[in-house]
Amino acid sequence: MDRIRLADLAVKLFTDGADKAQILDMAAHGWVKGFTTNPSLLKKAGVTDYEAYGREIVAAVPDRHISFEVFSDDIPEMVAQARTIATWGPNVYVKLPVTTTRGEPLYEAVRALAREGVKVNVTAIFTAEQVARAVDALAGGAPACVSVFAGRLADVGYDYRPLMQDAVRRARATANVEIIWASTREVFNVVEADRMGCHIITAPADVLKKLPALGSKSPDELSLDAVRAFRADALAAGLSLSPARDSHAAE
Repeated sequence: MDRIRLADLAVKLFTDGADKAQILDMAAHGWVKGFTTNPSLLKKAGVTDYEAYGREIVAAVPDRHISFEVFSDDIPEMVAQARTIATWGPNVYVKLPVTTTRGEPLYEAVRALAREGVKVNVTAIFTAEQVARAVDALAGGAPACVSVFAGRLADVGYDYRPLMQDAVRRARATANVEIIWASTREVFNVVEADRMGCHIITAPADVLKKLPALGSKSPDELSLDAVRAFRADALAAGLSLSPARDSHAAE
């Protein structure tokens, strides 16, 4: 098996989370190139004053990509919120969902904002049509991202690989759009994203913290580790088992 190490990765590594202490902890690693948040993560982190929180995070990490999401469900208000969020710092990308909760597409709003100079991250992307229309809306505007939720597709049994490959191909035909591999579930997703030529992968901190161990052990070494761990745990648990007497043993 090929060994790949953290230093070999070309894909940019972002942390997905909204807890300030965790963001600062991950920012201490130079190989973490950005951060993504969303309303669900903000709720989990207990954020109530969104603007104060956003400006505080930007001040703490002023040199790396940070994505903050609008939360309105009305398109004109979403556009207004996007313009406000964009003022929080030059490293801020504004996340807009691909549709409202009623299924109304936001492509024209995204197109207008991108051409105003707002750095947009179109999120909740699950289909090839959504990828194509989002990339088309963003192409030629400000630096932008399209977040494809590979992990959530895998969770319900869909093969996300053709979609990710198509998204990367479309984005690489532009000068300003990058693809974010989102809803990461495991370390190997990082390797997959890198091999596909994906620009960015965003992952929970607990996944990213495993990356320094990439390539550190061979499969044979991992096998021995597993066997030794099982043996140690059996002894620690005080397990005992009396083998049945083999009536043929003395013959």
